[in-house]
Amino acid sequence: MSHYLAFDFGAESGRALLGSLAGGKLAVEELHRFANTPVRVLDGLFWDTLRLWHEIQHGIAVAVRERKVSLDGIGIDTWGVDCALIGSDGQLCANPRHYRDPRNLDAMEKAFAVVPREEVFRYTGIQFMQINTLFQVYADKLNGSPALAGAKRLLHIPDLFNYWLTGVAKSEVTIASTSQFFNPATMNWATELFDRLALPPGILCPLVTPGTLLGKTLDAPHIPVYASAGHDTAAAVAAVPSQGGDNWCYISSGTWSLMGLELDAPIINAASLAANYTNEVGVSGTVRFLKNIAGLWLLQECRRHWMEQGTEYSYEQLAKLAADARPFSAAINPDAFIDPGGMPQKIAAHCGETGQSAPATHGEYARAILESLALRYRNVLENLEALSGRHIEVIHIVGGGSKNTLLNQFVADCTGRRVIAGPGEATAIGNILVQALGAGELKSLSGVRQVVRNTFELTTFEPHPSADWENAYERFRKLVA
Repeated sequence: MSHYLAFDFGAESGRALLGSLAGGKLAVEELHRFANTPVRVLDGLFWDTLRLWHEIQHGIAVAVRERKVSLDGIGIDTWGVDCALIGSDGQLCANPRHYRDPRNLDAMEKAFAVVPREEVFRYTGIQFMQINTLFQVYADKLNGSPALAGAKRLLHIPDLFNYWLTGVAKSEVTIASTSQFFNPATMNWATELFDRLALPPGILCPLVTPGTLLGKTLDAPHIPVYASAGHDTAAAVAAVPSQGGDNWCYISSGTWSLMGLELDAPIINAASLAANYTNEVGVSGTVRFLKNIAGLWLLQECRRHWMEQGTEYSYEQLAKLAADARPFSAAINPDAFIDPGGMPQKIAAHCGETGQSAPATHGEYARAILESLALRYRNVLENLEALSGRHIEVIHIVGGGSKNTLLNQFVADCTGRRVIAGPGEATAIGNILVQALGAGELKSLSGVRQVVRNTFELTTFEPHPSADWENAYERFRKLVA
């Protein structure tokens, strides 16, 4: 039996999970869980990076010292786009900023004044979002950042932690592909784009593929460290329990919803630019052609707001309130809500601006969010089919959001497609199994997915279309148009 330790960092929390692989089945055990809380200092929003590094060290200690496990590998995955700048002394030039940091707000349009939007997309094939690494780094340049001026290396967050573990500074391609300065057609950095924006291409590190052995931990015991699928979505997609073919799509459901297809090559053309879709790299040279959607973030923010007002709900309670609430009270565009704070008020204002009545109860807010996510998924599904020429029959929902049975049924009913939900721990599972792929214990991506199907219970939701969903979708299409 082999043992791999996965560190999975999300926008709210992080976990250390032990994966034990034997006989084509995987057992996963959570060893350590911790909060991942951004820190506001003056006008900046930062990740508490050194605290997260401490949690990594603690997670290793739990596995090795407390549990006495002999580890065959360590792998790290995180959210995308955010990065760290490293100086000539090997230390952080500044604490990494959070993707919702306000410095990013106008950098995208200023970059387009130098390199037009169409040309940026031709270089990178990435969905335009103000949070993308390119615009974060360009904001630093425009602001005269001393950190950027002194930087010798740029590392995305999983690459930073791998560097601290091993002393090896490499950029793993799945996380690099979220940056908007990576070219998925050439599988290399888009250095010409960096040059045109007068950014220092020398800070870009050599690229490695998922499963690459980076080295061993600097501290004893010296454990192999693999560049797993560093982007959490890439790890989750690796764990989609598909049996092959091209009639399926995935939704990696959590704070963000990442909905897309697995392709052999990127789709970079006028149609994908107009639809603002993204081409990111997956495991084994695949391309994740997808749309980033502001997912359960809206519900998380409502929950946080109500908690601050003195009413605390579990997510299970919110799902029950939503199930009992009045259906189709309002339709909202989830992607209109990026900034944190005051989410119920923002939703109410959005309803007023679009000629709708605001939800009247907490349950109606929760239901409106879940219904609107299902409506958005249908909208994205239709675009995926049109852009790729594929017909999608099955939607695989993985990640924490796959445990929301009400949302899963809404998705099946709204889209008219069969939904297969699970595994809920897809990101950590993908992280672990990509390590096993790198170690040679598994031989292919299809072998990774076979282990998932062998091991984890999946739930199927059959569609029950209705005139109510059709009417709601027509209203939603007009709203997002």
